[in-house]
Formats: sequence, structure tokens, C-alpha cells
Amino acid sequence: MLITGGGGFIGSHLADRLLDEGHDVLVIDNFETGRRDNLEPRDGLELLEASIVDPDTVDQAFGRFGPTHVVHAAASYKNPAAWGADLQTNAVGAANVVKATQAAGVDRLIYFQTALCYGTKPSEQPVTLTHPIRPDSSYAISKTAGELYIQMALPNHVSFRLANAYGPRNISGPLPTFYQRLTEGKPCFVMDTRRDFIYVDDLIEIVMRALDGRGQGVYHVSSGSDYSIKELFDATLAALDIELDEEVEVRPRGEDDAYTILLDPTRAQQDFGWGVTTPLEEGVARAIAYYRERGIEQTYTHLKLGE
Repeated sequence: MLITGGGGFIGSHLADRLLDEGHDVLVIDNFETGRRDNLEPRDGLELLEASIVDPDTVDQAFGRFGPTHVVHAAASYKNPAAWGADLQTNAVGAANVVKATQAAGVDRLIYFQTALCYGTKPSEQPVTLTHPIRPDSSYAISKTAGELYIQMALPNHVSFRLANAYGPRNISGPLPTFYQRLTEGKPCFVMDTRRDFIYVDDLIEIVMRALDGRGQGVYHVSSGSDYSIKELFDATLAALDIELDEEVEVRPRGEDDAYTILLDPTRAQQDFGWGVTTPLEEGVARAIAYYRERGIEQTYTHLKLGE
């Protein structure tokens, strides 16, 4: 198995699961946002620290390792103003991976797409797979370009359009930010938005079923329900055993933020026999335990949000 972005949040969890089941895994990661301590040295794991933007590096890695399956989890997202970086990694990098996959005769490719491919103002809730694609941020535009390259060239693929994944090793989004600020005694606020959260172990389970050959094409990976960001904040307080003197401030969302993007997971449930099993409070507690053990040096968001 070959995983691009295997040092990141989702990729490293998948690598661990595959290694636990006896697979050999090659991880390609430049560690722009991944963490080296996400991947402990172990039998069957090979790590190539490199960028998928370089086609020669990608081609040589595929040719030498000879993967049977590819999971393309690498993505640029840490700076919403860095359009060039997003374009290079998410579009050019994806094209390089697609070309290498074709040349190597790889059986199957799995891709992770953002739900923001539907834009920040979807015309239906929940969003179905027939909703128009209209990304309106650099991250979403470039990720959609990657998905289109895959759809054009690789018939045997699965593209998972994701709800908000969270759990241990996640350093993007509100949960790690809440943890960092609360444990440092800094003031917090929450946005007046809602999100469909999926715990990373539930996500990895459907990926494993896709690697076993189930499904083909585009799917929504989501719980099918959403929570307010304040509910996520309250679950963080509970996991940290913190009581605030007053209620957290709720701020209106920014112009580039969606109130909610609630995805309809019906097709994934039917084709994979899959569903979310981890309650939000339990998943948050596991993530907080990881943050306490490993710490957080920096968090990221694709949104143009200030302090």
C-alpha cells in the first residue's frame, strides 16, 4: 500500500491500521502539516520524506515500491492565502499521483475530497451527491481539481467527500484550537456554525472496506447529523474537567464560512454496510487525551479567520 500524506492525521491512522493487519506500507510526506511522531518506526513501514509536486520523485517511488493500492491523502491547507501552494500540491500533485498510478498498473486509488466542493452556501440540507460542484476557496477549488483528474483517468477509484474528521493527531479545525487556548488560559469564542463530525476510527473503517474492493465512485462519509460548534466546545470543557465563570462568546461566522454542510451518507451506508459508531463526547475525550500526551505546537484552518 502507498499512502501520500501518510504522516498526517488521516494518513497516519490508516498506515497504523494497515501495518497492524500485516501490509507493507510506503508513506510519502513532506511534513508541511504532518508530524513525524505520528509514525513510529516499525516492521513493514517505509517513509519517504518528499513532495508529490515533483513528478520524478513520485514516479521513482511507485516504480521501486510497486504498490497494489494507493491512498491519496496529501493536501495543502494550512494557509488560505497560499493559492500557489494549494494548486501545486492539491492539483499538480494529484495529477502526478494519477499518472504514476496509471503507469504502475495499480488496482485501486482512494481519494479524500472536502465537503467544501459544494461551496459555503449549499442549496440543500442535507447535501446529496447530485448537488452542483461550486467550490469557492483556494483549498476547495484545488482539491476539486485533484478529484477531477482522478475521475478522468482512473475508473477504479473511490473519492470520499468528508464531513469534519476529528480525533487524536488532528491539528486543524476548532477542537485542537479549543484545547490549546483553554489549557493556556486564553479567552475562547465559538462561531455560530454547525458541523457534521466523524471520528477518525469510523473514517478508517470505511477506507479499509474500500481497499478491500467495495464501492466505486463518489461517496459522502458523514454521520448524517450535525452539532453546533458550542456543543463541541462544551464537550471539550467536559473532557478537560473545566468550568468557566461565564458562557463562552458566540460570534457570527465569517463570509468564507458555511453555517452548516450536512452531508447525506446514504450511498456510503448502502454500498459499504457502514455507519458512524463513536459518540461525539467519547471521540472528543480521546482526542483531548492525545493532546495532553503529545501537545500541540500549531493549529491550522483553511478559513480566513483571525484571533
